[in-house]
Amino acid sequence: MGVGGEKFQLGTVGALSLSVVSSVSIVICNKALMSSLGFNFATTLTSWHLLVTFCSLHVALWMKFFEHKPFDSRTVMGFGVLNGISIGLLNLSLGFNSVGFYQMTKLAIIPCTVILETLFFRKKFSRSIQMSLSVLLLGVGVATVTDLQLNAVGSILSLLAIITTCIAQIMTNTIQKKFKVSSTQLLYQSCPYQSLTLFLIGPFLDCFLTNQNVFAFNYTSQVVFFIVLSCLISVSVNFSTFLVIGKTSPVTYQVLGHLKTCLVLTFGYVLLHDPFSWRNILGILIAVVGMVLYSYFCTVETQQKNAEVSPQQ
Repeated sequence: MGVGGEKFQLGTVGALSLSVVSSVSIVICNKALMSSLGFNFATTLTSWHLLVTFCSLHVALWMKFFEHKPFDSRTVMGFGVLNGISIGLLNLSLGFNSVGFYQMTKLAIIPCTVILETLFFRKKFSRSIQMSLSVLLLGVGVATVTDLQLNAVGSILSLLAIITTCIAQIMTNTIQKKFKVSSTQLLYQSCPYQSLTLFLIGPFLDCFLTNQNVFAFNYTSQVVFFIVLSCLISVSVNFSTFLVIGKTSPVTYQVLGHLKTCLVLTFGYVLLHDPFSWRNILGILIAVVGMVLYSYFCTVETQQKNAEVSPQQ
């Protein structure tokens, strides 16, 4: 493997690490904000996250940290609006379903992504990869899924959330490759549309789910501090999300998401003394085995492809 391959691997590892650290940090911050301080306006908070991310990227552009590369504006607008809608649908799904069914919704994103990429992009997933993903999903299911209460509206919202999330994440990867734009350039151009979509629907959605008005909330200095901290961390979360999907694949990003879930559960037990059972421990161990197998098989297949390409070059 040449210098370029080593740089790519280092960049991928860095992107994965940044995504894990920032995501776990923002979950802990938001848990303090929502559970302890009662600020339960998740969709509106996400719109603020994206607005701060856009402002930060605009400053980075002004300081010439990256180059602005305009491309198909209709694609960017559609992608941004779709991302915003998927976030809103996921929050609605959580509001209409039990926590256990919501976790099942998140688990369903991986097989749905695999099916869509196989059908529309002719992407092939080996049996080894499929087996490792099955082990991972089984482990996360054992660790997180408790009660399963079904209802018609919640099921429809979950299905729409799964489909829009899968399409949005696949588009993140395909747009970067098709238009040859970096994750930063795509995030910078799509952020305003995502933020505007969530800013318009957020207050109504949050009011519907919580029976509270985000603009009438009592913003103490402590609440403002955690909101600002959450927004600052979100810059890293949003950037690393686009970076990971661009450098790897939507499926790998979802695998990474389940690793974050396991880490959040572990940190919650160790640091916050959340309730924990042997079922949680068993599920996390199974999930870790699935992640290790997925990483191993991905590495082996990548090396095989590189070995096949090198003689041809």
